[in-house]
Amino acid sequence: MLTNFFANDFSNIFKSYDLKPYSQLNSFFLDIDSVKLMHVILSFLRDHESCFFKLLTDILVVDYPERNRRFTIIYCLLSVKYNTRLYVRMQTNELIGVPSITNIYKCACWMEREVWDMNGIFFENHPDLRRLLTDYGFEGHPLRKDFPLTGYVEVRYDDSQKRVIYESVEMMQEYRVFNFENHW
Repeated sequence: MLTNFFANDFSNIFKSYDLKPYSQLNSFFLDIDSVKLMHVILSFLRDHESCFFKLLTDILVVDYPERNRRFTIIYCLLSVKYNTRLYVRMQTNELIGVPSITNIYKCACWMEREVWDMNGIFFENHPDLRRLLTDYGFEGHPLRKDFPLTGYVEVRYDDSQKRVIYESVEMMQEYRVFNFENHW
C-alpha cells in the first residue's frame, strides 16, 4: 500500500520536469535526460516526506560503446521508511562531466572514485577524485568495453632487482598451430 502511494505521489511531483517513473517488483526506475536536473531530483528524493531515500546503496555503470552517449550511470537509492528501492538512470559519455553528488550523499565519494577509476567518467566538483583500485601509473580504465582483455602492461615482482617491474604485454601468435581438420 505504501509503495502504491509513493508511486502516485512520485509521478505527480515530477510532471513539471516531464519525467515518467515506472515500477517493477517493488522497485522504481527514473530516467533523467538532463545532467542539470541531477542535484534537484536527488535532493528532493532524499528530503521530501513522501520519499525519504536517505541511503545511496551503489552507483553502477553500464558501457554501450556503440551509442553516442555510451555510459548509463545508475544511482541505487533506498528508502528505509517506505521499504522501496529507486534506480535513477542517466546517460553520458566520456566527454560530459557528471556533477558529483557528494554534497547530497557523503558515501558517494568512494563510489564516484571507483566509477572514475574503472570507467573514466569524470565527476565535476568531486572533493578527492583520484584512482582507488588501480595503481596511480595505470593507463586506461579497465571496465570499458574498448579496454584490451590483457591490458597494456604486465606487472611482476623481480627477485633479483627486489622491486616491481612493469613490462609491455606481447602476445606471440607465430608458434600456434591451428588444426581445423580435428573435430574435437
